[in-house]
Amino acid sequence: MADVRRETAFTKGHGTENDFVLVPALDGALQLSAADVAYLADRRAGIGGDGVIRVVPSALADEPEVRAQAEQAAWFMDYRNADGSVAEMCGNGTRVFAAYLRREGLEAGDDITIATRTGVKSVRFEADGSIAVDLGAWRLSEPDAAAAQGYDALVHVPGIDPLSALSLDLGNPHTVAALPEQVDLDTLDLHLPPAVHPQPPHGTNVELVRPLGPGHLSMRVHERGVGETRSCGTGACAAALATRYWAGGGDEWVVDVPGGRLRVRVLPSGTVELAGPAVLVADGTVRLP
Repeated sequence: MADVRRETAFTKGHGTENDFVLVPALDGALQLSAADVAYLADRRAGIGGDGVIRVVPSALADEPEVRAQAEQAAWFMDYRNADGSVAEMCGNGTRVFAAYLRREGLEAGDDITIATRTGVKSVRFEADGSIAVDLGAWRLSEPDAAAAQGYDALVHVPGIDPLSALSLDLGNPHTVAALPEQVDLDTLDLHLPPAVHPQPPHGTNVELVRPLGPGHLSMRVHERGVGETRSCGTGACAAALATRYWAGGGDEWVVDVPGGRLRVRVLPSGTVELAGPAVLVADGTVRLP
């Protein structure tokens, strides 16, 4: 007799080709080990994705700080990196999670809230089909160093000189480096994690940025626990905020990533909003090892 406890439904989705495996745990019973997550995210042996999202009622979350959000947000985005490690937040994943909740009838309306490890996020479904999420407050990780020098870290990428970089906290850590004009963004070697000095204690996502014009930039990203991805939502926000810090500019930005285009807006409240598409591409059942 099959062990049905080790079988689960799944949905595959992506936001600007940053892709995820969503697994429902609507009664809170299904738990995923790090090995389960790594299997689901494996592009050859499993389903394949940059991360895995367990869909669980906030009131049944393992973490007490998430359960405390249940009165404001019914559903918790339990996000894990592809290597099985727990992640605080994922901007593209939040939009895909919202699209899943609405398709499954778990949420209705154009404005919903989602519980995350960095607090409740407000999500808005827009008329053009995109989804916008207020990612909340952000900050410079080392404001004193940033104020004195304009940067607080160095990023080492093979084949080019060390790059001055700025560290930001958007609920998860980011290190943003702007490329000199002579360096081609498309030819950078991001197979291995760029070395960051000083190394953040919990690792960091690294964004390499090419300004294209007022309010417009392109970027590539190496995500901790994943590798290079086609897009990173919080990374796009970090890239826009860092470029705005260095060179000035308005509150609205277009960020081109290998997987498409995202919009970033600095809100009057001081929080930052990310907008872009979310696509659910497949559904099925998978046997966990």
